[in-house]
Formats: sequence, structure tokens, C-alpha cells
Amino acid sequence: MPFGFKEWTLICDALGRGEQSIIIRKGGIAEGRAGFRFEHPEFLLFPTLFHEQVAKLKLPPTTALPAPRADGQHEVRYRVRVEWTEDVTDWEKVRALAPFHLWQETEIGKRFQQDGNPAVSLAFVRVARLAEPFIFPDAPRFGGCRSWITLPEPADTRAADVLDAATHQAREREIRAVLQA
Repeated sequence: MPFGFKEWTLICDALGRGEQSIIIRKGGIAEGRAGFRFEHPEFLLFPTLFHEQVAKLKLPPTTALPAPRADGQHEVRYRVRVEWTEDVTDWEKVRALAPFHLWQETEIGKRFQQDGNPAVSLAFVRVARLAEPFIFPDAPRFGGCRSWITLPEPADTRAADVLDAATHQAREREIRAVLQA
């Protein structure tokens, strides 16, 4: 599973704490004409500070951004399995998802309206914490404005789910209810 999904560090942390079970994406500069797709069913969360701003999240403005590692290496702590995806084209449904993620409504609104095609891609995910953090050196191929990157092969991908099955299933029911309303 050498695919990495670039996501803001603070969102990776929320996913890793079990506070969030969805990823909402529209796409970036390097996504191409087809736009963004959740093209890999399993991946490692690659935390990035690229574009990240606390003001775009529902966090206190005094929240400190984590500093990059002093040794210049990357640290990946979470493995993700996409359980299902949906393109959401109804703004009111997107707004109703607010309790299930950390992004400010204005940030989600920009994503929804991007490219003149009102929609976002949503993935309901199962997050697992790696038994040992996966640490590897930086490389130019990890940079840029793109969602998917190829990572080195991790030595160990053993992991434990961050949410128990009952909590995960209850959250899925709540999110599906919002989308089906």
C-alpha cells in the first residue's frame, strides 16, 4: 500500500483521534481534467502543512500548527480504508455535514463552488493507527498541489482501528441519514 493521500495535518489528527470519519475533497491543480477521485481504496494519510491554515478550520484561532520534524523526515501514523464514496451536489446536504468535520463552512463552500461545477467528493473512511509510525526522508515527489502520492514501501502496516465497530457504524448511519434527507 504505497499510496499516500495528502491532507492537512490537523485534519489527519482529527481522523486519527476518531473525531472525523469523512474526507471532503474537490481537487487540486494537479488533479487533471477529470477532477479529483478517491482512486485508491486503501492508503496512508500523508500529513501536510501545505495550504493549511487554522482559520479555515473550526478550531480556536490560538491553535498552534504542528512543526515539521526537525530531521526533515515525514512521519505517517494512519492507514485509511475507504468504505464508500459519494459526490454531493446539494449544498444544503453539504452544509448539514458540518457536525462531522472540522472545516469552516466558507472553506467547504469554496471547494463546493470550485471550477463552476457545484459538488464535492465525500469518502466515508475507516481509520487505523499504525503500530509504529512510518518515518521516511523527504523527496521532491512529495511536494506540490496534488492529493495522491506514491510513498516508499512501509516495513510494517499493522494497525488498530481508532473507533470501535459500534461507534463507527453509528456515525455511518448518521452521515447516511444526512445524505439521504
